[in-house]
Amino acid sequence: MTNDGDPPSNSAEPPGSPDAAGPAAPDAGAVQPAVEAAMVEPAPFSYPPKAAEDADHFDPLGPITMARVVQAAPGVLRLAGLSGLHFAEWALKTSVGTSREMLQSMASGTMPTEAFRDATADIRRMGKAALVGETTERPARSSSEPVGATTEELQARGAQLLYRSADVWFTADIHPAFERILDELAPDEARILRFLATDGPQPSVDVRTGRPLGIGSELIAERLSMIGLHAGVRDLARSGAYENNLFRLGLIWFSREQVDPNRYQVIEVQPDVVAAIKQAGRMPRLVRHSIHLTPFGEDFCRTCLPIDADAYWTGSQPAR
Repeated sequence: MTNDGDPPSNSAEPPGSPDAAGPAAPDAGAVQPAVEAAMVEPAPFSYPPKAAEDADHFDPLGPITMARVVQAAPGVLRLAGLSGLHFAEWALKTSVGTSREMLQSMASGTMPTEAFRDATADIRRMGKAALVGETTERPARSSSEPVGATTEELQARGAQLLYRSADVWFTADIHPAFERILDELAPDEARILRFLATDGPQPSVDVRTGRPLGIGSELIAERLSMIGLHAGVRDLARSGAYENNLFRLGLIWFSREQVDPNRYQVIEVQPDVVAAIKQAGRMPRLVRHSIHLTPFGEDFCRTCLPIDADAYWTGSQPAR
């Protein structure tokens, strides 16, 4: 109860304020959308957008574009350069090692064809090893290990030859040395062989100094001939060297016998013979010889050189 004289209190709340009547009830129209939003299935997780600095990141599974090709080009070029460098290194080591072994084999008496065949097999083997990633280093050869064949190996080859010679069914139309000889001939030497095969024995002369009874006679020039000129060799100055090589291979023979004496007159007026005669002094002496094919050389020419059968020399050979 209040007194009539007291002023009205300011703490009294108006009838419609929330404090006077308690918390206000939620509005049904505002609650319904929130409930429906909570019942909706959440959206799948997605990565946040890339930052500006990651925009050029290389994705190996992404589509192939010109920008990606340009980006991958340095790595491809680097890989190609390394591969080329390794291949060049392998090729250099292989060529040097193969050449050294071939020279050692030929120096020890191995035929060039066999050495080349062995070297080819080594290169093929190392190439396969390089493709599969194996080592290509050659086994180190001991300094005490012989380069050529051993005595047992040579005897085994000799026994095989004797066995073949006793085999009545074994035939060999071509001499096994012909292939090796072809590898050791110069083109000009083939011309000399063809000339001797078609024109027969050729005259040659030696120029010596004249002494009483031949005692103390000195040789000035030997085996001067016109074989190189008539054969048409390109390097005429090396005709003597060509003849020496053919003699070494057993294809020609330097005979002491003479051919027709009239054929020497042409040789004795050649410039090299005249110069040797002047060098010999006042009493030069000419010794006449001849050069012709050996039977082995004739067989070689018939087998290896393209000469018509009717073009071969059919006269008699000087005595050896």
